Amino acid sequence: MEFLLVAAILLFLLDYTKKINVRKFVGDTEPYFKSLMEDDYEFLLKLKYGNDVDVNELFGQRVRNGVVTIIVLIFIFVLNKPSFISVLLSFILGYVVFKSQYSNLQNYYKKNLHHIDQMLPYYLKSLEILIQHYTVPVALRRSINTAPEIFVPGLKKLVARIEEGDSSVDPYMDFAKEYPVRDSMRMMRLLYRLGLGSQENKQEQLVMFSRTVSTLQNKAREQKYKERLERMENKTMQMLFVTGGGILLLLLFSMLQMLNL
Repeated sequence: MEFLLVAAILLFLLDYTKKINVRKFVGDTEPYFKSLMEDDYEFLLKLKYGNDVDVNELFGQRVRNGVVTIIVLIFIFVLNKPSFISVLLSFILGYVVFKSQYSNLQNYYKKNLHHIDQMLPYYLKSLEILIQHYTVPVALRRSINTAPEIFVPGLKKLVARIEEGDSSVDPYMDFAKEYPVRDSMRMMRLLYRLGLGSQENKQEQLVMFSRTVSTLQNKAREQKYKERLERMENKTMQMLFVTGGGILLLLLFSMLQMLNL
């Protein structure tokens, strides 16, 4: 701890006296770290913080934290006993710090996947109502304003690609990949086929789509009910353990008192 404090003070003094410029160094090296930016980093950031988040600024903070960690650790090892292993360890720990924010975003996304899974059937039900009056691309565009916020970035990309002339299934599949929950791939394929179908076959395909959505809604309700039962069972077990433990402690305390007498 003392070495870390000394290294931090030394680094601050060198930066303060302009012997080294940590901010400039980090700024110069940041472009080289762009290749380390994960493919889904921007999506995960917008999922957690909204569309107005500054991706470059937050990525720059990751780079600064990682670089500063490496510099501080190298100073610590220089003051102690420098070696190749210690320098390598500094870079490894710096990389861990650099990756920590991304790992937190991934954990946040995984925790919200279940929530997405529960919301998707209800969004598809509202989309089904729109498809009864509009074509699939128009219904998708109109659904953006009322869709759950978590789906909005993916829907905007989906609609933009369709309006640019991409008539393949890829935009639908990419949307499903962004939200890899139960039956998302199958539902996007059904939606794509519904968009391709002629007006004569639309009603028949829409009935099939509606039945599938209703099935998903029933599954979501069953899952929600099951989770509620599990929570109640867990709380009951906790109460039993607490009550049983309290009774055992009282009995033990009573026996100790009797032995002391």
